[in-house]
Amino acid sequence: MTTLEKHYSPQGLEQKWYALWLEKGYFSPDPEGGAPFSIVIPPPNVTGSLHMGHALNATLQDILVRWKRMLGYNCMWLPGTDHASIAVHNVIEKKLAEKGLTREKVGREEFLRIAWDWKTKYAGVITGQLKKLGASLDWSRERFTMDPGFSRAVNQVFVSLYNEGLIYRDYFLVNRCPHCRTVLSDIEIEHKDLKGKLWYIRYPVEGSNGSVVVATTRPETMLGDTAVAVHPDDERYRHLHGKKVRLPLRDRLIPVITDERVEREFGRARSR
Repeated sequence: MTTLEKHYSPQGLEQKWYALWLEKGYFSPDPEGGAPFSIVIPPPNVTGSLHMGHALNATLQDILVRWKRMLGYNCMWLPGTDHASIAVHNVIEKKLAEKGLTREKVGREEFLRIAWDWKTKYAGVITGQLKKLGASLDWSRERFTMDPGFSRAVNQVFVSLYNEGLIYRDYFLVNRCPHCRTVLSDIEIEHKDLKGKLWYIRYPVEGSNGSVVVATTRPETMLGDTAVAVHPDDERYRHLHGKKVRLPLRDRLIPVITDERVEREFGRARSR
């Protein structure tokens, strides 16, 4: 006769039954099954181990999938992890700094090797944590966001969108991280409004005693000016169309150009 333990001990017991569920394929959809129902797990970043937010998210998905299975649906819950390249890059750099190293010192190939080792380690940690939660994921379909098939699919989609004229290359103001030396999307930054100051710089007009005043919050960028833009319908600057002005400090002539995107009231620039 088996004696029940006084207190429930999950060690070993849960692992035993979870292994049985996987062996029997209980989490894999049946090709001949009923109406399909699927969830793609929001892939956790391989920056480290999961936290309580991941546990809550996974539990809610597991409840939905198990409920649908009991209703007779052919369910598939797809597991996976995300490379989260910038976040992982920063974590690895911090680890290197603890050893007095930088990515430049170790070199590109060694840094990539370290990154892939990191992915292997923490993707394993993450999947292990999900299994300990008893998550009914179909592990036979586990994916990583940089799997070759995914990379090819992304390339194919981008090329298709480019050929259809839906995406294109152009010059735009972008968010650039000075540490990572890469462009960041708007959702990757924290926007903060700061009280700035407008600086007014006078540009002498070539061949006359006149000048035009440019208002800017970044006076140091003046040294790289290649033109002064005015709105084509702004009567204040119509006499400057086609003329040149002298760049202060550099004593270099730059053209006055017209552009409808110029905000006529911003800075209240003036000429004389």
